[in-house]
Amino acid sequence: MRTLIAPGRSRTGYTIALVVTTVVLTAIFVVPLLWVVVSAMKPAPELARVPPTVLPETWTPGTYAEAWDLMDLGSYFWNTIVVAVGVWAVQLAVDVPAAYALSRLRPVLGKAILGAMLVTLMMPAAVLLVPTYMTIADLGLLNNPAALWLLGAANAFTVFLLKRFFDQLPVEVLEAARIDGANQVTMLWRVVLPLSRPILAVVSIFAVVAAWKDFIWPLLVFSDPARQTLSVALQRFAPDTPVNLLLAGLVLSSLPMIGLFLVFQRHVLAGLTAGSVKG
Repeated sequence: MRTLIAPGRSRTGYTIALVVTTVVLTAIFVVPLLWVVVSAMKPAPELARVPPTVLPETWTPGTYAEAWDLMDLGSYFWNTIVVAVGVWAVQLAVDVPAAYALSRLRPVLGKAILGAMLVTLMMPAAVLLVPTYMTIADLGLLNNPAALWLLGAANAFTVFLLKRFFDQLPVEVLEAARIDGANQVTMLWRVVLPLSRPILAVVSIFAVVAAWKDFIWPLLVFSDPARQTLSVALQRFAPDTPVNLLLAGLVLSSLPMIGLFLVFQRHVLAGLTAGSVKG
């Protein structure tokens, strides 16, 4: 005998499940971040106490300023900004024309080229470290930000995202531009790019965040401590730095990327969903 469930009860159960899931997932992501922020304001002896205290018995917010001065984080922030901005600019300069060519020019081996690029995403990054390092060394780019810029230039995932978005652009708009006498470069610059601002925001944030948090490749390239990025510098300071100061440095290094996402989160969501429904 079939048992019918009242619509109101079903809706209530769904709402409760949704709220519980949201709270649990939010706690999983937010609690560790809050713990680091608060722990950085504990004195080092209190931070090492077992069992740990939830809130500091003695609040020391000056830890952040002390960490900034002790580890000279300002210079490493600048190094990381130079790397991240360069990776962003070079990646867009290479990947946008490449994606446009694969999407609209449709070369004879376009599908094979895109497939070969996507295959590289399946390869472990460690496999490519040695040949990439040898190539950079032969070019004389060690201790040079250009080593990271060139590595981020051809990003298969970025090309794929851009191509999928370009495939969904209205053909009528491009045809109208062609009838008006626009060549491919003009259409890319004046028609396609203004229509592609959502996806450009997405790939830009992906590029900047990936360059900002990268560790292994900057560790190999920058042997000169004065040129190192934040992720490498903090690891170098870790053995000889009090834990509370190190946590403060980690929090400070994370703030720019958190702020970047909070400012552009609407653009990220719009870019990820734009073009998902054709029409």
